[in-house]
Formats: sequence, structure tokens, C-alpha cells
Amino acid sequence: MGWTSGFYRSTIGRKIVMAVSGIVLVVYVIGHMTGNLLAFQGRDRLDAYAHFLQSSAPLLWTLRAVLLLATILHVHSAFTLTRDARAARPVGYAKRDVLSSTVGSRTMGWGGVLLVVFIVYHILHFTTGTVHPDFVRGQVYDNLITGLSVPVVAVFYLLAMLALALHLSHGVWSLFQTLGVRHPHLERGRRGLAIVLAIVVPAGFAAIPLAVLLGWLR
Repeated sequence: MGWTSGFYRSTIGRKIVMAVSGIVLVVYVIGHMTGNLLAFQGRDRLDAYAHFLQSSAPLLWTLRAVLLLATILHVHSAFTLTRDARAARPVGYAKRDVLSSTVGSRTMGWGGVLLVVFIVYHILHFTTGTVHPDFVRGQVYDNLITGLSVPVVAVFYLLAMLALALHLSHGVWSLFQTLGVRHPHLERGRRGLAIVLAIVVPAGFAAIPLAVLLGWLR
């Protein structure tokens, strides 16, 4: 326990925890996006998929526990690392060089906050139905259409996917560097993977609210 606590208190320890938890979350969003796209195959297909997940209660709750832990560790690591970095340099740079940074790296802070807010809202919206206008448990497809038919909600989902794209574009690249995968010959592959995931995953998620707004899903 002492070694674990000491490891997490160290800067490199928290960076590794953030990278590993990030991998868990990236794998999840890929799977979640793939499942959501079943909406384009119709009500029966999406509802059957959701029913399968609900019927596997031990697996579902294990997955939720892992995701909750990964999210808490990821957010806490990011917050404390940022806090410590600012404490180490209380006076900001007189001139910040933006040429060596990317939009993704410069927006990791506010983008991460927006994603946390989105995750909480998304759970209240489609899991518990607390903020859903007409939630019916078990009717996943209808809940999806009804929930995203509210324009302001659909736009919020699209903005969150923009934040996810920026977060993935820098996060996927940097986690490999944190874990020591930094050979120059692998740089193009790391960048390429980060770009592909930053485009494909948010686009897959965004396709659903866009399709609902345009009347392609109803």
C-alpha cells in the first residue's frame, strides 16, 4: 500500500496512471460508439443490443465499476498534475510559444472539464432518464430519438464531440510518449493513430444527433 501510495504521489506515477486509464477510456468509447451506430439499423437492432447488455448484469456492473475507477483516476491525475505544474511556476510565461503546441494540447483543460460535464449529463439523460423529456426504461431507440430531438441538447452533444476530438488528438499521442513508446520511427504511427481516432470516434458519435436533427432517424 505504501509503494502504491508513493507511486501515485510522484509526478511520473500519476502520468502513467493517467495514460493507462486513458487507454481504458479510449477502448470504451470505441466500443460505445460502435454500439450506438446500431441505431442506423433500426429500433429492433439497437434495443436488442441494449437488452443483451442489461441481461448480462455481472458483466455490465463490472464494466461500470472499471469505467468509474478509470474516470476518477484520469480526472484526478490530470487535475493534480496541472495544479502542481502551476504551483511550480506561479508566474506565467511572458511569451508563450504556440508554434510547438497543438490545438488539442492547448484545449486539454477546458475540453476535459466539458467532457466531465457531458458524461454526467449523458448518464442522467439516457441511463437514469432524470433529465430526459419522456424516458421509458427498456425502449432505448425511442429514448434516443426523443432525447436528441431537442435542438439545444443535440447541439450540446455535438459540442462535446468536438471536445472529444481535440482531447483524443493530443491524448492518444501523449499517452504513448508517457508509456515510453517514443522511438522516432514510431512517431508517424502515433500521430496517425491519434488523428484517425480523433476523427472516426467523435464523427461516429456525432452522426446520431445530426441524423436525428435532420430527420434521418425517427
